Amino acid sequence: MPERLALGFDIGGTKIAAGVVDEDGRVLARRGTETPSTDPMAVLDAISTITEELRSDHHVRAIGIGAAGFVDATGSTVLFSPHLAWRNEPLRDAVARRTRLPVLVDNDANASGWAEWRFGAAQNEPDLVLITLGTGIGGAVVIDGQPYRGRYGLAGEFGHMQVVPDGLPCECGNRGCWEQYASGRVLTRRGREAAASGTELGRRLLDAVGGDPEAVTGRQVTAAAEGGDEEAVAWLADVGDWLGVGIAGLAAALDPGVVVIGGGVSDAGELLLGPAREAFSRTLTGRGYRTEARIVRAHLGPEAGLVGAADMARLTARRRRQASPGARVRVRAAGRSGRSPRRRR
Repeated sequence: MPERLALGFDIGGTKIAAGVVDEDGRVLARRGTETPSTDPMAVLDAISTITEELRSDHHVRAIGIGAAGFVDATGSTVLFSPHLAWRNEPLRDAVARRTRLPVLVDNDANASGWAEWRFGAAQNEPDLVLITLGTGIGGAVVIDGQPYRGRYGLAGEFGHMQVVPDGLPCECGNRGCWEQYASGRVLTRRGREAAASGTELGRRLLDAVGGDPEAVTGRQVTAAAEGGDEEAVAWLADVGDWLGVGIAGLAAALDPGVVVIGGGVSDAGELLLGPAREAFSRTLTGRGYRTEARIVRAHLGPEAGLVGAADMARLTARRRRQASPGARVRVRAAGRSGRSPRRRR
């Protein structure tokens, strides 16, 4: 049905992914482009262009945007994005004016967490913690079937919990943040160091990227580990160990039934999750006397953000329509006549 479709955007530092999503979480059409990261107006133009293209073939009723940044509690403003030029950007209202559609804006990790809870790895679980492992660490929390955003909308920034006092410097300005030890940046850093120093693994990594040490990323390290390289396997195990330690801390605070691991680093599968589960069990408070959360890999992959954003927007728009004075009048009239209210088009 046309009213069941929403348009979801996942806007990151390097690319914009968009799709038309139905009420079962299926992506019916897709678009993508590079993110014009230095120009907020150019990002708005890209959103408008993609919306126009996808609306030409689909009856979209709402737009959801998963934004890589801090989104305020009202879901209207991107307060800050480390990888984009958004600074107190009134994104919701700007997109709504351009498209004349209801718009919802949330953090991209929150959108991914909602998608995994609704359609993915955490279905039938009341509580979820999502951890997204990429260059850094993002996160989301669902409690009793509701996304938890915190008082100011900024909950879920797990990557900046301090796990090593006076540890490695972080881009946020602090030291010893979790993402400096349990994210893709660890694999990238070690891979580039090995490439620059000329170790056996480093030479293979250099060959994979055409000879430039700065071109080495965590993906090449993961590929080497999947190919059986013992050093690369050990690096992934180290990341998994730190991941499990951090999850134990989150479990002590939130006690979820399931912890879902997403993001590009999760492509390593059991090379990462096996060590993470071991470290989690080893360091969990009350271990041996409590039920442990399951640690599982995300199911929806890179489309989780746009699927979750679209679903959030669709449900929010539906609730607002049902709560509108006109809808209440129609419901009362239908009750008196015994007929169902006609759906507005």
